[in-house]
Amino acid sequence: MKSIPVEQAVGMILCHDITEIVPDIFKGPAFKKGHVITEADVPRLLDLGKRHIYVSDFEGRIHENDAAVRIASAACGQGLELTAPVEGKVTFIAKDKGLLKINVDALEKINAIDDIMFATLHSLQTVEKKQDLAGTRIIPLSIKEEKIAAVEKICRAHFPIIEIKPFAPLKVGMIVTGSEVFSGRIKDKFGPVVKGKFEDLGSHVFREILVSDDREMTVKAIHSLVADGAQMIALTGGMSVDPDDQTPGSIRAAGGRVVTYGAPVLPGAMFMLSFLDDIPVVGLPGCVMYHRASIFDLIVPRLLAGEKVDRATIAGMGHGGYCSNCKNCRFPICGFGK
Repeated sequence: MKSIPVEQAVGMILCHDITEIVPDIFKGPAFKKGHVITEADVPRLLDLGKRHIYVSDFEGRIHENDAAVRIASAACGQGLELTAPVEGKVTFIAKDKGLLKINVDALEKINAIDDIMFATLHSLQTVEKKQDLAGTRIIPLSIKEEKIAAVEKICRAHFPIIEIKPFAPLKVGMIVTGSEVFSGRIKDKFGPVVKGKFEDLGSHVFREILVSDDREMTVKAIHSLVADGAQMIALTGGMSVDPDDQTPGSIRAAGGRVVTYGAPVLPGAMFMLSFLDDIPVVGLPGCVMYHRASIFDLIVPRLLAGEKVDRATIAGMGHGGYCSNCKNCRFPICGFGK
């Protein structure tokens, strides 16, 4: 590339975006790639601090915009849309709500290539429709063809690098445990919270059964929900080591294959995950009712997205599994579960 004084650039074609920044108001391209510079543009370019522009024939090289498009297109999986390049960057945007999944190992391989950058949000979190999730670009104005080819080779071998897995809209059966609720002494406040959380993820609690702290009654309720076509079962409460709390024993007695009773997550240590055949059965501790973010928000979205959740998955959640209980909760824009 060579540098040309702006005053001598009239009639030349810009080969890169020129950014304008107005603090707290605007940041974006004042002039876009491909713009033909006119006499009237010279004063504004000088006001932007551009006394020179770069020109290049790009022989054997790829322009930043084209490079970003090729990287993004090679990496992009389901559930995402790509923006047009702006100032050399392509942004990945969620088409719908779902579980963001990043192939972290492949992402690191891409970023190990000189002059390439690809930044994403943390993997395995719930993301919203139209949310910005990632961006990619090259560092210089242009790059050698072989470097982009190397990125594309990584993407082919590990595709997709980034995707959104949709949440399956399951029929959820719920069992509310506790003699105090079953007898009518207090009103159930746990069930409505859990219903709301499932509905927010696109699933529906089609039946709710109240049971006392009784193992036989709880086992019967689990089997009844299975017979009614439940695709997931959630039991609320009764998860502590108190002798009156019968939920973990009831899940086992119902024939559940226990993945874990206990998780290295706070709030959520007394969580239980099991399966009746292929039906997930989750025992939810009381913290799910009181905390905006808990073990529910880390595990249930993965189950709804069809992700495998095993003992190793749970064990790996200790790093990042401690909620700071911030006064103003910003989950999932925080370190909890990351």
